[in-house]
Amino acid sequence: MQVSCSLMNSFGEAENPKSELQSYSPERSSSCFTAQVAERMTDIQKLHVQLSQQLPAEDEVLLQKLREESRAVFLQRKSRELLDNEELQNLWFLLDKHQVPPTTGDEAMISYESFLKVGEKAGAKCKLFFTARVYAKLLHNDPYGRISIMQFFNYVMRKVWLHQTRIGLSLYDVAGQGYLRESDLENYILELIPTLPQLDGLEKSFYSFYVCTAVRKFFFFLDPLRTGKIKIQDILACSFLDDLLELRDEDLSKESQESNWFSAPSALRVYGQYLNLDKDHNGMLSKEELSRYGTGTLTSVFLDRVYQECLTYDGEMDYKTYLDFVLALENRKEPAALQYIFKLLDMENKGYLNVFALNFFFRAIQEQMKIHGQEPVSFQDVKDEIFDMVKPKDPYKITLQDLVNSGQGDTVTSILIDLNGFWTYENREVLVTNDGENASADLEDT
Repeated sequence: MQVSCSLMNSFGEAENPKSELQSYSPERSSSCFTAQVAERMTDIQKLHVQLSQQLPAEDEVLLQKLREESRAVFLQRKSRELLDNEELQNLWFLLDKHQVPPTTGDEAMISYESFLKVGEKAGAKCKLFFTARVYAKLLHNDPYGRISIMQFFNYVMRKVWLHQTRIGLSLYDVAGQGYLRESDLENYILELIPTLPQLDGLEKSFYSFYVCTAVRKFFFFLDPLRTGKIKIQDILACSFLDDLLELRDEDLSKESQESNWFSAPSALRVYGQYLNLDKDHNGMLSKEELSRYGTGTLTSVFLDRVYQECLTYDGEMDYKTYLDFVLALENRKEPAALQYIFKLLDMENKGYLNVFALNFFFRAIQEQMKIHGQEPVSFQDVKDEIFDMVKPKDPYKITLQDLVNSGQGDTVTSILIDLNGFWTYENREVLVTNDGENASADLEDT
């Protein structure tokens, strides 16, 4: 017997069952039932979203544990959906077995037809990789319309690695909302250290300083608004995680270690510099101590601004603040570093640098030149050169975006804050000539 949806208990009882039965029509019933089911499902979906977004309060220990356990189970399930080492080896065997001659150089190639055959044999986990879209993405001017087996396999490996890493990072996402707080990332890196052979030589007493050094790079560049959290998606998209996980390579060259911020030599170098600057050994840096940073040629005016704008404790800088300072000065070409320095140069917080601001900072360069017995350079000449380099939209104002767009931000900031940086710019033609002569001499010697 068919009844109207208004008679069904789950949707409430009708006030007059007899009249409802008399007025019943299949079309009306179906439409009504569908509408109310849709409405009920919408309510359920809204409730699900609300529950998934609403974090348990600190005193709701049971709910917090339940949330953590459910997330862990979900992530474990997602992890099992990924290809393991044995499955990857099997995939490589199948690809190699189905290669289509001739080879291109040393690379084995595969046709689209063979590509699809491998996809059928490789198993359900591989299905998402064997699509026309993926094949077209890897197709590069082969006269036979084939793709490189190695390029395809590297593509699969990269995708698997990204998913594995995303799951690994998500385990530390306490809030479960797709981002990591500073403490979350600290825990991730701390537990990662034993898996990186290049860090085997680190003393455990140095771990906390290493973690701080590593985490600051992520937050300095990926959290420009200083919100205290970074999207996991942004971590995966940048190269920092690649640099960090490069330390798994036991045969990493000395040059690669020196250029890698996350390597043991680099972390020890940065921390060692901090200790060397800390003359009174109180664990903090005063302005006078920081003035010896690098070549010791940063201007006093610039250092004043550092201590006015950056987080200090009784007028002294801690290691974390020092790391931001180092990252800014060592990466002056990067937008995040230019943002850091620009904020210090923009004394009145106007969002731009005018002639007054440029003159204010360059006067300190002129004073340093006098101290070193050098003839001061005219500000007018330097000002004109700066505006010519930057080519700002407003001919009287230089914004941060102007500096970034010009590609000359590192040069401009160096001219204004560092005597050594200014002289490097001023003598650039001589330096280029010397480099050319040295290169010619090296060729003659060979």
